[in-house]
Amino acid sequence: MIEINNLSFAYKKQASLFHNLSINEDDGQIIGLLGKNGAGKTTLLQLISGLLSPKDGQISVNNYRPEQRHPAFLEQLYFVPEEFIMPSVKVMDFVEAMSPFYHRFDTTLLHDLLKKFELDLNKTLSKMSHGQKKKFRIAFALATKCQVIILDEPTNGLDIPSKVIFRQIVAGSLEDDQTVIISTHQVKDVETLIDKILLVDNGQVIFNKSIIDISEKYDFKIVSHLPSDAIYSELNPMGYKIVTQTNGMSSEVDIELLFNAINNGITFN
Repeated sequence: MIEINNLSFAYKKQASLFHNLSINEDDGQIIGLLGKNGAGKTTLLQLISGLLSPKDGQISVNNYRPEQRHPAFLEQLYFVPEEFIMPSVKVMDFVEAMSPFYHRFDTTLLHDLLKKFELDLNKTLSKMSHGQKKKFRIAFALATKCQVIILDEPTNGLDIPSKVIFRQIVAGSLEDDQTVIISTHQVKDVETLIDKILLVDNGQVIFNKSIIDISEKYDFKIVSHLPSDAIYSELNPMGYKIVTQTNGMSSEVDIELLFNAINNGITFN
């Protein structure tokens, strides 16, 4: 469980990035963390991971204070940042050295994921391409079976086939007690995975709803002519992409369209 109560945070000599931010999320979800550039998504992930400490307020992850970096907390959380440097060691040596820190580590799963990503155990990590490094970090993260896995822009650097594999392995590798937070601008890469959307702006959560709840209330579609009941619309080569109130049938949620609507002041109850 992730609980954030009245969080305030600012970098030195800068305006406050978060002020009295509160979030409460249960286990067993894939959460899409969205927001405009500069909204503080990466900073929030670093606060949850204990890489940064709040100025005021409190963060609790599975009843641990992340900034205290307790060993029992660290074995329950794995963070894959957008940018990282890998050591000059072979894949198998890295796994042998790092996997014992995670008591639920699944070596069989790791080998399966590496095979799907076509990664060689004998290859040196530092000599891999950026995309190969990203695939390894994702595979290792999932193999830890940590209760909280954080992925910051996970599909950046992946080619189209690798993005397909990414969606498949995330969807098929999680236990019921695991929570995954995915922060991304590439919403089309992950929208079939996400259970809940968390949108931050101006230091606050401005939207926090499950995909099921959204799909039961709103309809997302493409039409040739703009109807009068459209809540939000965008021009499209085929006509208009629109959001309307649902007619009782569940709709597949267009997260990008939803994101744009919210940022244009549309309120979704």
